[in-house]
Amino acid sequence: MLSVNNLSVYFTGKYLFDDVSFLITERDRVGLVGKNGAGKTTLLRIITGQQIAEGGTIAKPSDLLIGYLPQEVVTTGAGSVFAETMRAFDRVLALKSEGERLSHDITERTDFHSKEYLRLIERLNDCNEQFRLSGGNEMEGETEKVLSGLGFKSSDFNRKLSEFSGGWRMRVELAKLLLQKPGLLLLDEPTNHLDIESIQWLEEYLQSFRGAVIVVSHDRAFLDNVTNRTIEISLGRVFDFKTSYTGYVELRGELQEQQMAAFNNQQRQLADIERFIERFRYKSTKARQVQSKQKMLDKIERVEVDDVDKSTIHFKFPPAPPSGKIVLEANGLAKSYGSNRVFSQVDFAIERNDFIAFVGKNGEGKTTLARIIAEGLEHTGECKIGHNVKLGYYAQNQADLLDPDRTVFQTIDDIAVGDIRPKVRSILGSFLFGGEDIDKKVKVLSGGEKSRLALAKLLLSPVNLLVLDEPTNHLDMMSKDILKNALLMFDGTLIVVSHDRDFLQGLTDKVFEFRDGHVKQHIGDIYDFLEKRRLHTLDQLNIQRLNARNNEGSESVSQQKVNYEKKKLLEKELRKVTSRIEKSEAEIHRIETSIGEIDRYLAQPEKHAAELADGTIYNRYEALKESLKAEMDNWELLHFELEEMKSGFAGD
Repeated sequence: MLSVNNLSVYFTGKYLFDDVSFLITERDRVGLVGKNGAGKTTLLRIITGQQIAEGGTIAKPSDLLIGYLPQEVVTTGAGSVFAETMRAFDRVLALKSEGERLSHDITERTDFHSKEYLRLIERLNDCNEQFRLSGGNEMEGETEKVLSGLGFKSSDFNRKLSEFSGGWRMRVELAKLLLQKPGLLLLDEPTNHLDIESIQWLEEYLQSFRGAVIVVSHDRAFLDNVTNRTIEISLGRVFDFKTSYTGYVELRGELQEQQMAAFNNQQRQLADIERFIERFRYKSTKARQVQSKQKMLDKIERVEVDDVDKSTIHFKFPPAPPSGKIVLEANGLAKSYGSNRVFSQVDFAIERNDFIAFVGKNGEGKTTLARIIAEGLEHTGECKIGHNVKLGYYAQNQADLLDPDRTVFQTIDDIAVGDIRPKVRSILGSFLFGGEDIDKKVKVLSGGEKSRLALAKLLLSPVNLLVLDEPTNHLDMMSKDILKNALLMFDGTLIVVSHDRDFLQGLTDKVFEFRDGHVKQHIGDIYDFLEKRRLHTLDQLNIQRLNARNNEGSESVSQQKVNYEKKKLLEKELRKVTSRIEKSEAEIHRIETSIGEIDRYLAQPEKHAAELADGTIYNRYEALKESLKAEMDNWELLHFELEEMKSGFAGD
């Protein structure tokens, strides 16, 4: 569907990409990974035609519709949320308008047998048919479904888009892209502005999306749930793995070990040959053997070990000063902005060494409570800091609060005091600011570099309460892991606002859920909470159904039995279809593995001349590709069947 051929991009004195090639096929789910600055966003911009490469080509069908969600989008829509989202159907709406105009013209005419009248009738029929085939009758329902999935309430639909923050406007842009149903969807950090519930909805949506997807994300759980292929960009090269992110990490490590083992073995072999040549070079009786060994040495194809970018931040937090047992206490805490109540009647007590996650939909008050704790934001009720608590705060916009005209070194040196001053350069080095980098001004740093610098500031004085608001937004995978490990070793108290499930897993032992103006506490980590929340929702649904039945009082016992049997039968059918989907996915994996093995043969024909000679392998290759296409079609039909059954289940 789309082919990247020998792509080269030269940037700041070096090649960002050097002769890179890969192929994207229909229904591919690709995770594009690599360190910040590796070139992921640049590659997406080249694919969309927004940026030109120095060398190479991008080949794609002329009718391929590409949808692209960049990290930052400037939205200028003046209408409502719903009206702006409906712009995804501009072409369909144009057909509707034309149909309405034609209908009006036809009702005004009386020349029923003229050619012009018949031409108008024919064009109206064409418009109506194209409108129907383009989903015109379902577009409003689909718009509501997608907006709701991305976290908008029904009451938000008619609000002006200008009333919403940049993160919510980004959701509207994402909704428009999903509704356009492009053949290739490019998403650059789509989870940065989504809460956990919206991320889970997007995962489910993309799993049944009919086109191909390339996603850049530092959310490991999201990549694992969405992708089945990983392309890594590292040091100007790409490495392609037919697996999701976790599988890629394992395979990448295994490949590196195999390459290193083969390299070491070959180095020993080469050393033995070179020693023989050197030892007998000047002995005439060994001349023939020396020549033979030299020819052997010249013919040996050298094993290469892929370069791996191992640069990463490394640090640990200073020992936490002792604090009182109760670190933070709230009683009747409430916050409103004018008539908008954020939350009220919030009561909690956070003890020393508690590790707590703040989770919930955007706009429910997570950042507001973090600011009340860290900055004393105006509020009603009581929020009391405990004895000897020394607080460190990382704001969601911490990177933007840095002085753009100060250098990296000045940013840290200005506030470093006492024994920490001689360690400023060492601290900056541990956050990958070395050499000339420390003299760069903040305004020229990337988002990831600013985030690292803001984190470095937290090390300048010992604290025993850390309040971190979305600390991972601009960090790459490895940097997130380093931060998580440093926090696990932190011997103070932690409050972290985050939507990154993988980052939170195993880090926190309590969850504060922000929902509908209240804050509820849950014991356990993020996955314990998500499982409990899902079960809680089902319990609520069952209670509502039971109450409805009791209120009606008209449903007979026999009807209840019929419904129960119907539900059991439907659940059985759901399990059957789910099992068939799993078998289909296993078969797809088996076929793709076989195709991958043949790809490796075809990539090095000189090594496998014998196997390729009779053409059998080519026939098998084509047969496998046909089998893959058939199985993918089967998988798609099964998913469609499953969605239909789930809709029926929900309707019952």
